Amino acid sequence: MMVRQSVAEILEKHVTFALEWVDRMYLNAYVPSVQDGGGFVWFLKTQLGCRVPSTAMIAPQSRAFAEAFERFAREQGVDLVTFAKGARKDDVAQRYLAAFTKAEGVLFVGKAQEKASVFRTEKRRDAEGKKYPWIVRSTAMVNHYYVYILDRDLGPLFLKFCTYFPYPAKLCLNGHEWLKRQLARQHLRFEPLDNGLRSAASPARVQAIADQFDAATIETAFRKWLARVPHPFTPAQRAAGYRYQLSILQAEFALTQVLDRPATGRAFFEEVIRENLDVGRPDQVQLIFDRRVIRSTPGRFRTRVLTEGVTPSLHVDYKTSRIKQYHKEGQALRTETTVNNTYDFQIGRSLSNLAALRELGFAANRRLLRVQSLSHDCLIGDDRFQAVIGPAVVDGQRAAGLRFGDRRALALLHALCLFASPPSGFRQRDIRRHVAALQGRAIADYGPGALSYDLRRLRVHGLIERIPKTHRYRVTAAGLRSALFCVRLYARVFRPAWALDAAAPTTRGVATAYERLDHALDLLLKEVKVAA
Repeated sequence: MMVRQSVAEILEKHVTFALEWVDRMYLNAYVPSVQDGGGFVWFLKTQLGCRVPSTAMIAPQSRAFAEAFERFAREQGVDLVTFAKGARKDDVAQRYLAAFTKAEGVLFVGKAQEKASVFRTEKRRDAEGKKYPWIVRSTAMVNHYYVYILDRDLGPLFLKFCTYFPYPAKLCLNGHEWLKRQLARQHLRFEPLDNGLRSAASPARVQAIADQFDAATIETAFRKWLARVPHPFTPAQRAAGYRYQLSILQAEFALTQVLDRPATGRAFFEEVIRENLDVGRPDQVQLIFDRRVIRSTPGRFRTRVLTEGVTPSLHVDYKTSRIKQYHKEGQALRTETTVNNTYDFQIGRSLSNLAALRELGFAANRRLLRVQSLSHDCLIGDDRFQAVIGPAVVDGQRAAGLRFGDRRALALLHALCLFASPPSGFRQRDIRRHVAALQGRAIADYGPGALSYDLRRLRVHGLIERIPKTHRYRVTAAGLRSALFCVRLYARVFRPAWALDAAAPTTRGVATAYERLDHALDLLLKEVKVAA
């Protein structure tokens, strides 16, 4: 029988190998100067010599680009595959990859009709009623060509091109494939684990190599293959400045912690989900099985922790980005932050921002694990407890205490638990509705003035700090521990204990009844891991 351990003990004593790296990346390739109508008109005028702007003028170049892919497939001696509607392109690519014997080359060319943003010519009338053409953005179902590639350094990747102007492209690759090839090249022994590693002879060297994956590596591979596949712009147009640039559409930052045995991983999720169901928002922290439960989903729903025959996963959403945590193949704890919009974190989309983005993604993974460790073991000393519940004076600023058991104070502390993970902090408007809801009040009854007063109390007590040069706040490490302790103590001990006390008889058998009550309290404190 496995001894029940805390999350912190599991992470400290049962992780045999850990590695963090940039995993899957999905990038947008675009020509900046032709992304609006004005740029399109200028291209027609300067590159094609068109006096009257019209999308019909660009049609021959678009047809030639599509025909170039058909010719490219024949010249390379590879299949031209038309993807069926609903087909999994990755499955097709895996079959071709398994049969490919060369160190590098094109696997096949795929073709599919997909929706794209394109330019259209619209007829308009001026004040005198005369017609004139106007270029507008629209959407259309157009042909896209996928070039699936095995790269010597980056491994499997694909380039996707839209055959309508302005010919946007996509690049998809996996950082773990690059890492495996680097390790093999340097003769470092390792054991693979799907999209990651299970073990390695020199973990420190492996991590150092993983840290070398950067924007320059991606840019080099992109330029290499862009020169080999069909290009929509002529050499003269490229010389005039019509060149592709890369931006980040989606990036995954992974931390894999291999555990000593499957039971340890199941124990981790039992503890983590148990704690998060008490403190976290149920609509944001979910145990799911490849299904999303929404308001209109029919049926009866309960929260259950299942550890036999299933893979539990924990999801934490922040705007359009997400942190996912799951037990990978029964062998490792996988924590991955997927950034779907870099502006969620005030970072630009340019590939040059990859270094800043990876720092943020890895920090988010570590922060989630730290929050989980503190959530499960959040004891604080008496001095710290008194400092939170009592009044405080800092730099001449005085703030009232957060009295334990006070509904408003508990709502504030509970809200801090909800906003512990976002690395960019929170704003007043982000937290206001949560504090109001936790008090059972309408948001109109909890005005900005009351919130400013409460935030000042939290700041003076050291539970939050203001992010310099912004109107945002972040939860401090001491603040998170204190908030978790007070919320957990109230929810797990005081409310159940009062229920036990209310059930105790007050007349006959008082001594025996209170012995049973005392025993029940001991069991309760042991269950929630709070020393009596």
